[in-house]
Amino acid sequence: MSDSADSRSNLAELYSANHRWLRSWIYRRVQCPDDAADLAQDTFLRALGAPQLPSLKEPRAFLATVARRLLINLFRRRALERAYLEELAQQVDGCVLGEEERLLVREALEQIDRLLDGLPVRARHVFILHRLEGLSQSVIAAQLNLSLATVERDLRRAYLHCLSERPE
Repeated sequence: MSDSADSRSNLAELYSANHRWLRSWIYRRVQCPDDAADLAQDTFLRALGAPQLPSLKEPRAFLATVARRLLINLFRRRALERAYLEELAQQVDGCVLGEEERLLVREALEQIDRLLDGLPVRARHVFILHRLEGLSQSVIAAQLNLSLATVERDLRRAYLHCLSERPE
């Protein structure tokens, strides 16, 4: 049996023995069955690439560690999204817009949020500051205490991510 076949076999065993437990473990933390299902799947996808997969002595501890990291990323991303959407909503609410325009702006923001989903937090932040706030790359670099090259790299990554996520 090849290494990739062994890896798939190990993952299949790990999955069948622990999926229900992991999904329940995650659900207790997020209180949302859809998020729990998604995070459980993401956990097993991450486990597939783990070099220690064939020799796990404590598979539930390993899965919980991977899931905990994914949860931290999820909570961090949602906190950033909430803060940004609240700030934009306040700016929109301060304008004299009708209810229909306000809903269209919120819908556009949600579409942008979905488009940027999956980007690292810093790259998202840099992209939002550049494209939505209109800040120059040098101002962003100074504001976030980053090098100009890092800002340029994050923007390039965000643009490429957006291009790959666009609906056909």
